[in-house]
Amino acid sequence: MTAKGNTVPVTKYTAITFAPVQGFIEKSRKLRDLYGASLILSYLSQQLVKQAEKTTTVISPALPNLQKGMPNRILLQGEFSQTQVEQTLLSVWKGILQECRCWIETKLPDYTYHWEREWTNWGNHTWEIFWGEGDSIPAAMEDLETRKLSRGWTALNWIGESSSLTGTDGIAFPALGAEARNPKNRQWTIEKNDIQTFYQRLACVLENLPPNAEPEGKFFATNEKLSIPELVKRLVTLPEIAHNLGMSKLESFSEIYRGPEAKNAEGKGRWTGWFMGDGDEVGKHLQELAKLENGDQELKKFSQAMRNWGKDFSRDFPKEIGRVVYAGGDDFLGALYREKDQEPITANQAFQWLITLPQTWEKHSQKIGLSVGFVWAGSSVPQRDILQHCREAEKLAKSSGRGRVTIRIVFNSGQYVQWTCPWDYLDILTKYQDREGKTNWSHIYQDLAQLQSRRAFNTDKKNFSEKFAIEFFNIYFPDVGNELLNYDRAKYLVGFSDEDAPYERSKAKIEWISNLIKVGWHLCSNT
Repeated sequence: MTAKGNTVPVTKYTAITFAPVQGFIEKSRKLRDLYGASLILSYLSQQLVKQAEKTTTVISPALPNLQKGMPNRILLQGEFSQTQVEQTLLSVWKGILQECRCWIETKLPDYTYHWEREWTNWGNHTWEIFWGEGDSIPAAMEDLETRKLSRGWTALNWIGESSSLTGTDGIAFPALGAEARNPKNRQWTIEKNDIQTFYQRLACVLENLPPNAEPEGKFFATNEKLSIPELVKRLVTLPEIAHNLGMSKLESFSEIYRGPEAKNAEGKGRWTGWFMGDGDEVGKHLQELAKLENGDQELKKFSQAMRNWGKDFSRDFPKEIGRVVYAGGDDFLGALYREKDQEPITANQAFQWLITLPQTWEKHSQKIGLSVGFVWAGSSVPQRDILQHCREAEKLAKSSGRGRVTIRIVFNSGQYVQWTCPWDYLDILTKYQDREGKTNWSHIYQDLAQLQSRRAFNTDKKNFSEKFAIEFFNIYFPDVGNELLNYDRAKYLVGFSDEDAPYERSKAKIEWISNLIKVGWHLCSNT
């Protein structure tokens, strides 16, 4: 387009993201690691946005001054080159590494450190950066997605044992990178003792103890040996380091107590609830907004609404039942528990909170649904396993039709039962009544066990009776089971597809009924 011989400049748009995000969060054993990972990701995104603000207009994320929960999807009106993105992000990340490394070397000055090269390698190879541009918002977003198909990340190699947390990266200790670690002349026993001593002394520093004391394990368990990124995630939760970096600080912190009750003679530990949620088809919704005539303004409104929701969700979450670990707008993670000196939270109390979550979610007033994985976990289930269960449960909720919650009860043995249900039908668990008109879940649970032992609910063969299962269900949920006789209603509730064979659809209904009973008994029973 020309005007008086002059070409009208075309507006450029830039889309940015980086990875790994979920992987960075997932490699966590302690709750402190989760917080640290979230703090780092938010900080990196915020610094990218602040740098971009100098030469472009930031469309999303909104509220750039609010560091906590800053998403890593960035959309700009204007040109911000891939080189600028890489220089900004890597500079900020290297600054975090430098601060943590210097803090350790200052606190433990009597070591000879050989690990500078390894820290430098992590500075260069932790993140993969994706960038796209276009003459419109949809074009920039599409260019970003196209470039993401070409991965360019380089993995790091190491000598010796790997991190005790994930088992995928080398252990961070002063001799890391030393010439003496050559496999030809390496003394494994001595090195193992050196690593153990280093972490014991570092734990003493963090707990303000003498060098030869026995730390309580507030920051490091006695058997932990962390990689450099894992060590950094834990250290940035220290107020001193966070302050030096200009990073958000944790006002107060305590690990979730899952140990035995002092007054419990059997010494049973506490069960805890964990929830991981994500907006449904957010990427598709953003693309639709981007195509509107005022797409940039609509995207800004959406980003601001979700950022405000995340801020309010974290701030207003009832402290008497748990905390939000992170809330990055349309995705969040949290835990339900009580402090050590309080009565443990019960499964039924956790369920009563869960059933209110859709109303809390709708406060953002945006046209996106919610899928959640909710895990009720035994006291001995490792935290990293709990997180994996949360991810799997959330994924199942999405693959079953979205707008759902998958509840997974995970036992100390590692076994679990689960049930997926649309949010607007979750209150079915509150409608249970036994033959006496009461809510003793043991009756239906025991009847189900008897029927399964007699193979009445067996779905391994094609000669089972869907009608029998529904009639049984109607006894304890009067007339509710009849809804499963309607094809469209059953498809919505159970989540099977039109492509499934009749046998598979019947099997899905029976399993849905069976899983509802098992999960309901564990969550809603008063026994």
